[in-house]
Amino acid sequence: MAQTLDYLLETPSQTAGPYVHIGCTPNLLGNRGIYPRDLGTSPIRPGAQGERIAITGTVIDGAGMTLKDALLESWQADAAGLYNSPNEVRGPADPNVPGWCRFAADFDTAEFRLETIKPGRVPHHTGGLMAPHIALWIVARGINIGLSTRIYFDDEEAANAECPVLARIEHKGRIPTLLAQKTGPGAYRFDIRLQGPDETVFFDA
Repeated sequence: MAQTLDYLLETPSQTAGPYVHIGCTPNLLGNRGIYPRDLGTSPIRPGAQGERIAITGTVIDGAGMTLKDALLESWQADAAGLYNSPNEVRGPADPNVPGWCRFAADFDTAEFRLETIKPGRVPHHTGGLMAPHIALWIVARGINIGLSTRIYFDDEEAANAECPVLARIEHKGRIPTLLAQKTGPGAYRFDIRLQGPDETVFFDA
């Protein structure tokens, strides 16, 4: 006989909390001894080829508040547009560009900083070359499911105009939300807005 389930109540949902740092970046929290060092602290190693850049920014919620507990992961190609992946069939990538990084906003200032090399253009499966970009995944309190977006660069006008991914964005006025703004030699600013009129474009995983 089937059990009647009309008396069971739905389990309350819970948003992602600060525990993501405990599991993913324990040394950053001061929890020493779990791992010798946190995984993915840099997407590059000494000797990486390409233009060195630093991207700073914040994650901002719908009320305009910066999220001090944001945790981000990045994935990118090397300067030649090759990924450090067993699925890369175009040749070996720069061994000093692992390409993956996990980093967090500063607990006091809410600023994040990603130091890397500017990636090269990567072929799109439908044809053409994508503009230089870095894929991002973002989690924090208040985000039920991790958000995926990309960092493009405002000084890559020609490549951005030819990028098949940017071309698919229907509302062209939102493309600037994906562009890191150059603020100096090798320096860029990229703020991520979760809601509001300037909401960052987010992608399906």
